[in-house]
Amino acid sequence: MKQSKLFSRTKKQVAKDIQSISHKFLIKADFISQVSSGIYNFLPLGWKVYKKIESIIREEMQGLGAEEIFMCSLIPQRLWVETKRWTEIDPPLFKVKDRHKKMFGLGPTHEEIITDLIRKRVKSYKDLPFSVFQIQNKFRNEMRPTGGLLRTREFIMKDLYSFHSSEKDLKRFYEKVKKAYFRIFKRCGLKSICVEADPGTIGGKSSHEFMVVSKDGEDKIVICSKCNFGSNIEKAGKIKKCPKCGSILKIQKVIEVGHIFALGTKYSEAMGANFTDKSGSSHPIIMGCYGIGLPRLLSVIVEVNHDQEGIVWPKSVAPFDVHLVVLENSNQVKKVSEKIYKDLQKSNIKVLYDDREEKTAGQKLIDTDLIGIPWRIVVSERSLSKNCVEVKKRDKKKVSLICLSKVKNLKF
Repeated sequence: MKQSKLFSRTKKQVAKDIQSISHKFLIKADFISQVSSGIYNFLPLGWKVYKKIESIIREEMQGLGAEEIFMCSLIPQRLWVETKRWTEIDPPLFKVKDRHKKMFGLGPTHEEIITDLIRKRVKSYKDLPFSVFQIQNKFRNEMRPTGGLLRTREFIMKDLYSFHSSEKDLKRFYEKVKKAYFRIFKRCGLKSICVEADPGTIGGKSSHEFMVVSKDGEDKIVICSKCNFGSNIEKAGKIKKCPKCGSILKIQKVIEVGHIFALGTKYSEAMGANFTDKSGSSHPIIMGCYGIGLPRLLSVIVEVNHDQEGIVWPKSVAPFDVHLVVLENSNQVKKVSEKIYKDLQKSNIKVLYDDREEKTAGQKLIDTDLIGIPWRIVVSERSLSKNCVEVKKRDKKKVSLICLSKVKNLKF
């Protein structure tokens, strides 16, 4: 991709009320743009990162054997009333009325819709277990959206739902999902911690949150370094010693990246979703649900992977593999840069080629650090005088001179 054609304009300054690092850099590098409080557009660079995160998550969900579906966002009032969440869900629903004066809630989560689907399809224990997931827009009527993509009113979430005939089978699948979540966050360049959590208005018998340690984290957890017990502050209360081994608990600031729930029969009982066992007896279907907010995850990656100059994308989710920068507009520099650009593309390496003629060398280098692509190649008259180009990894200070003939063989 030639940067002169990219639908992106980096900024020198951002609004003073922007406080979180991820919000600052994602706006400044033009990965996202704000429409209103808690509402954002994804621009080309941001969408490329998002699609990579989505691909990782989809791969892991399919690895669990879950089938992908896509559910509606407009959910009829009658379904919310069945579970009493029309008035009780927190934050409250965005509610809309159609031309026929029928009421709908914009889905912040989809337990009602998925339970309605399965009660019409599942009849016997032979139909269980199974799981389905979707990646879809959600709407949450947040009072105070904060931190850019960290807490928004419209966002994209992966929600997985599982259905079982026994608590034992739910627990087995629940543990499989935990492992998949650890893999997802690791593949995204994050080290996550799983802690006990309050189910809140989603409900269920138990739930766990996946947290990433951050000095600017919005939440706090208590964690035991000896036995790995962890809990969010709300769930733990004022305990100072580990309830499992008695060790002193440590408080850490964190950001939530995922939340999973052992729902049990909360929704199946409320909505009459039952199955018949081997003896012919009827029982409510046992459920689990498992969520990851994708824009939030993208934001957390930036919160953890940055320096003073900008973002430092992990390779797995970076918008491009290499940022190729032309420092001067001489014919020789342009000719060599074009050849490198084409050679790298032939090797299936994704390149952002900064061919902008109106930008100074200094502005271009500032932009490369801000955008945060893992590798930078700089072509200049000075380096070409030695028949070389400058190669630098974004997270390292060392700059290497690499012979032109060896550039296409580099491992990015």
